[in-house]
Amino acid sequence: MRSLRILVFASLALALVPWVSAQSQQHTHEADSGGVGQLGQVNFPVSCNAAAQQQFTRAVAMLHSFWYQRAEKAFAAVARKDPSCAMAYWGIAMSRFHPLWEKPSPEDVRVGQTALEKAKTVGAESEREHGYINALEQFYKDADKLDHLARMVAYEKVMEEQYRRYADDSEAAIFYALAVLGTAYSSPPDKTYARQKKAGAILEKMFATQPNHPGVAHYIIHSYDYPPLAGRALEAARRYAKIAPEAPHALHMPSHIFTRLGLWQESIVSNRAAAAAARKDQWAKEEVHSMDYLVYAYLQGAQDGEARRIWEELPKVTAKLRDDDHKYSAGAIPARYTVEQRQWKEAAALSVPTNLFRGGKSCWMAAALYFARGLGALHTGELADARRSIAQLEHCREVLLDSGKSNGEQADRGRLNEKLWANLVGAQRRAVAAWLALAEGKKDEALAMMRSAADLEDSTDKPPTTPGAIVPARELLGDMLAELERPTEALREYEVVLDNSPNRFNALYGAARAAELAGDMGKARDFYTKLAALGEKADSGRPALSRAKAFLNNSLD
Repeated sequence: MRSLRILVFASLALALVPWVSAQSQQHTHEADSGGVGQLGQVNFPVSCNAAAQQQFTRAVAMLHSFWYQRAEKAFAAVARKDPSCAMAYWGIAMSRFHPLWEKPSPEDVRVGQTALEKAKTVGAESEREHGYINALEQFYKDADKLDHLARMVAYEKVMEEQYRRYADDSEAAIFYALAVLGTAYSSPPDKTYARQKKAGAILEKMFATQPNHPGVAHYIIHSYDYPPLAGRALEAARRYAKIAPEAPHALHMPSHIFTRLGLWQESIVSNRAAAAAARKDQWAKEEVHSMDYLVYAYLQGAQDGEARRIWEELPKVTAKLRDDDHKYSAGAIPARYTVEQRQWKEAAALSVPTNLFRGGKSCWMAAALYFARGLGALHTGELADARRSIAQLEHCREVLLDSGKSNGEQADRGRLNEKLWANLVGAQRRAVAAWLALAEGKKDEALAMMRSAADLEDSTDKPPTTPGAIVPARELLGDMLAELERPTEALREYEVVLDNSPNRFNALYGAARAAELAGDMGKARDFYTKLAALGEKADSGRPALSRAKAFLNNSLD
């Protein structure tokens, strides 16, 4: 039967050669060598020939670490070696799917649909393989009629049938858990994290039996990448980079959990490796994303010189970004560097490069710079400049809200993402406006607005694009209460920040100082001790560290 199928599809194979060749012309020697290598352990038997099976397994391992471009080339090479292997075309379509990233572009949808049509024309050799192809078809079909969430739900439903039907197929369980997460990412926020916990429960069982599977460790991290859940993913985070050290994203992704838990030195190790691997792979988008996480971690340990070096490298990397790449980190890094160190004059003078930030609904990527400039202007007495920053942030918020409305009323990942960023930009605008009100002597109005900014930001999940806010709005609320000489209230706000973002340098210092001024010397000592430990590798003279050491030395006398 297989020989007959190969004869029947001989002409089809010849027709497909130019297409798969174009997709795979840049495939590496490692992809041809078979085996998974340093990408983890995957067991996904399909009805390809023996040579293609090895390469298919490696391509699936790439897919599980979101190495999508490499995975697509590897699957195309599988199709070239065995044109009758329907699952090779499934793999190409999966490489354009990106369930936890941005929505597929029209070109992604076109390529995915074309690949699935080829898979159906070739025909799956087993019901199990047909199930994978049929499930993915639910996402790609009617893409011009149904929104993203509706198609995600349809895909998840059929993948659940695959998972139930083939209980001994671990890949079905893993891809089903990923489908559950994809639907969660595409749905309105749910602070119970029910879908994430459901996916995590499936994956934790798999982790016990397949501790070296890249997808299992990776998707556990995504399942629990939230403040209340992050501790559940620590073991997976510490294993993932060791499982798949060849994949740049596998080196970076653990830092999401390290950041949530305030494990800054582990985040530094993770992102240094990830940035270097992404640079080697010429993946500028992943490199600059890792750089942002790296700068954030360095700043929390007062390793300001190291953070500065990353900022100085930034232009070389941003020059390699494509027009459709997210460039948030290009604005966040300089904003983060100046604001975290309270370098207000430098923050006020930050430029907004028009070649990187072109406005429109992408204005959220430049909002960090408007925010930093506004805070800087307020702290240097340039109130007119602060008002301009507030206006820029408000305009950005309105653009995002209008864009979200234009996508229709049904839930859609693009609309939800725009609403999320509209909320975060709105919180930034309120924060700057609150400090402007304080500068104008309107204390009650300033506090009310600052509280509303903190509440709005707290109600909105942190997007994975960023390691954290440039400065949490609630931390700014603590700062404002401290400035108004209300240390007991300030302490409460700093403690809330530290519950959600452990080991934040400025929140620890704010809490220590507020406790000291409130007369709670026990709490002050605890916070100053943590701050001093945090700064053990500091390469700058932060005044907060000097204050911590002085307090601790005096408390020993």
